[in-house]
Amino acid sequence: MDLQIGQILRPTYGWGMVLLSFLIACAGSLVSLLCAQRMFRRDGTLDLAVATGAAVALGGIGIWSMHFIGMVAYSLPVRIAYDIPLTAISLLAAIGISGLALYLAGSGRRQFNKVGWLAGSILAGLGVCVMHYMGMFAMNMRASMSFDPSIVALSVGIAVTAAAAALWLAFNLRRLSHQVAAAVVMGLAVCTMHYVGMAAATMVCTAAAPANDLTISGRLIGLVVFGVAGVVLIGIGWIISERSIDDASHTQDDPPTRFPQTRWA
Repeated sequence: MDLQIGQILRPTYGWGMVLLSFLIACAGSLVSLLCAQRMFRRDGTLDLAVATGAAVALGGIGIWSMHFIGMVAYSLPVRIAYDIPLTAISLLAAIGISGLALYLAGSGRRQFNKVGWLAGSILAGLGVCVMHYMGMFAMNMRASMSFDPSIVALSVGIAVTAAAAALWLAFNLRRLSHQVAAAVVMGLAVCTMHYVGMAAATMVCTAAAPANDLTISGRLIGLVVFGVAGVVLIGIGWIISERSIDDASHTQDDPPTRFPQTRWA
């Protein structure tokens, strides 16, 4: 296909990758819900291993991996590669911001904190947007990007709302069936934010792609990310199961007076 400089490029999507992006968003969300309820010990101190698992599950798997697989699903009539440093920074940002948001919502205790929830929701929502658009700017291609501010604002609103829902669900749902349903809702919200954010961009053909040796490309990248994310989730699940076994043994050994009573606010 002969492309002209200044021509608007029309994207297409590989629906198989779109489906994988949704599945990994749901899986990451579910594991993060399970971790969030165990990230604070009985005495209120932070369990660093579980907290890290929660941050990786939500930010690294549920958000970033979904984003990257969704980017691979996005096709233009020009070759697309990805800037490795920017892509790596966006991953670290997603994990760090998700971990901080979960900590703020828990506020150092096992009980849900409304002020921390609001602060964490705004932080996480804005962090997701920063990660998303940083990931878009990591695209190396023969095209320039411009954005529709109204659609960008919509994506920010979706991100903050989705973050608020995720943090509330993480600390308020106990039944596994409820958590699975919540993970599906969260997966839909994350995917909606991503694809709305992609719709905000208009790609215009340029003479050549920017020179950059630190890039990665290929249609198999999405499958690799999906596979690695799956292995990571299994590892986090193993940590959760170990903690659950320990909690069960402590529950049997501890006297009933050590159980905190639930407080309703």
